[in-house]
Amino acid sequence: MEKTCEVIKMTFSFFGGIHPDENKFLSCDKPIQEFPEPDVLVVPMSQHIGAPCKPLVKKGDPVTVGQKIGDNTGLCVPVHSPVSGKVKSVEMKAHSSGTTMMSVVIENDHLGTLCEEIQPRTQEQVDALTPEELMEIIHQAGVVGMGGATFPTHVKLSSGIGKVDTIIVNAGECEPYITADDRLCREMPELVISGVKVIMKIFGLNTAHIAIEDNKPQAAKALQAQLCAADGITIDVLPAMYPQGAEKQLIQAITGRQVPSGGLPAAVGCAVFNAATCKAIHDAVYEGMPLIKRIVTVSGNIVMAPKNLIVPIGTSYNDLMEAVGTSANPYKVLSGGPMMGISQYDLSVPITKGTNAVTILGHRSRYHVDHPQCIRCGKCIDVCPMKLMPVLMYKSLMTNDVEQIKATNMMDCIECGCCAYTCPAYLPLVLGFRSGKQRIRAHAAAAASKKV
Repeated sequence: MEKTCEVIKMTFSFFGGIHPDENKFLSCDKPIQEFPEPDVLVVPMSQHIGAPCKPLVKKGDPVTVGQKIGDNTGLCVPVHSPVSGKVKSVEMKAHSSGTTMMSVVIENDHLGTLCEEIQPRTQEQVDALTPEELMEIIHQAGVVGMGGATFPTHVKLSSGIGKVDTIIVNAGECEPYITADDRLCREMPELVISGVKVIMKIFGLNTAHIAIEDNKPQAAKALQAQLCAADGITIDVLPAMYPQGAEKQLIQAITGRQVPSGGLPAAVGCAVFNAATCKAIHDAVYEGMPLIKRIVTVSGNIVMAPKNLIVPIGTSYNDLMEAVGTSANPYKVLSGGPMMGISQYDLSVPITKGTNAVTILGHRSRYHVDHPQCIRCGKCIDVCPMKLMPVLMYKSLMTNDVEQIKATNMMDCIECGCCAYTCPAYLPLVLGFRSGKQRIRAHAAAAASKKV
């Protein structure tokens, strides 16, 4: 049978958005390389949304590759050792979120001794598994959303059964500099598609969409070459725009449906999974391998040799920066891209499951001014993909009235940075909105405690 699949060039998109300089040319043609395992790795016990894991090992314990070293009940996924060796310590260590986190520090013996529990499965064995069994395998492998959200994948799957009629794989990767998913789709398209088919089986659906921007033609062709019409998987090519990769905007671009305020994608019958998450699902189901490595783009305007690297979880940012080199002292190092990434204060922090990029910038941003003043031009309203009014949201932060802040629908902000990028007054809008959300959450927690 001739291998043909449907490729649809989408002509409509979401409201707002911007076109920042992509700067993907720095690393998009750099093939994925295995990063040499460091001598010491720091594995945080929280790499997901939900309850942190409790360490299952102590100082001096031997560990093997893929061994479970942390777990907990409730909304949680386990954490595994990325290498074999010995536990050096279990202690609080700096984390890329800007806090400290209980972590397992492992001395690598460089033997690569595999955990005995890791057993590959044949296609016949996978075909015999039920959706419930597949979700438990994904759970025990510690798979989370790898686009940055880090929501436990098994929970997204289980909560969507019976509600989801449309599966969307997010290969858009709209953030500047980042090319990790682009290279994944170019070099390992069969593994991404294999994971998509597992998701289709769990939901009991015969169709799925792979959404990719039109600035990644090689990746789209590589995916298309692995598909035939019988697979039921469509490749949807979208016009490049930021923040196309945000799931609510992606759902609108693919289906025309709009997720309601405060709602989840399942409310409109959709489920969105990152391309790297699909590959991790394949690894868990077919290889029996938990999520212990991921592809990371290391790039930036002062990086001498930008790279896409397969990195063991727990590798420090310092190690990655040494691998690429810089032409000047960094002004800022980000976990993620320049639009939504988090500035790092300590470069000993480790790579986690949600780290898709380390972006190294070498000069002071134009967005830093001492006394910014809003000129009420309304540009932030024009570009907000959530149809919010950032100018009024920012003004509400000047008050002490939490109800007034809530009334601006600040909790719907996805912190994409479009407003700050386009603001001619250089207002710290996203920083302010994050602070406003914290005030709303604190107020809600205080009100709840009074009722008890």
